[in-house]
Amino acid sequence: MPIEIERKFLLLNNNWREQVKTSYRIRQGYMGEIDKASVRIRVQGDRANINIKSAGLSMRRMEYEYEIPLDEAEEMLDQLCKQPQIDKTRFIVEQGKFKWEIDEFYGDNEGLLVAEIELDDENEAFDKPEWLGKEVTEEAGYYNVNLIKNPYKMW
Repeated sequence: MPIEIERKFLLLNNNWREQVKTSYRIRQGYMGEIDKASVRIRVQGDRANINIKSAGLSMRRMEYEYEIPLDEAEEMLDQLCKQPQIDKTRFIVEQGKFKWEIDEFYGDNEGLLVAEIELDDENEAFDKPEWLGKEVTEEAGYYNVNLIKNPYKMW
């Protein structure tokens, strides 16, 4: 069973921008009501995927992801996914063996910046960069699936 172990943090400053290795724009939307899992469609550059992730506020969740045709993903985003959708740029910052994914949100979530790190184990140690702020892994509002229901601009 595929498991994702991910921790989320806010940022203290913009010093991370000097360390960005790459970045790309993401558009994603969610289908249906969320009970046990979320179903997400994501377009990232010229690639697209469908993702099913178990619900809950935990750093450890089941996750299944499959590539799908780009034109079908765009059609699903336009016709089947809830509004508003997530629009963000993802910046990649590498530190040792770890890769930080920093999302800068736009639209209804303008101004929100969240850093995520994926781990192999829930207790895995990692160095926290000086630009890293408060951990929000267990705060529902910071999950993308919740940002479509209660956008950052409404906080």
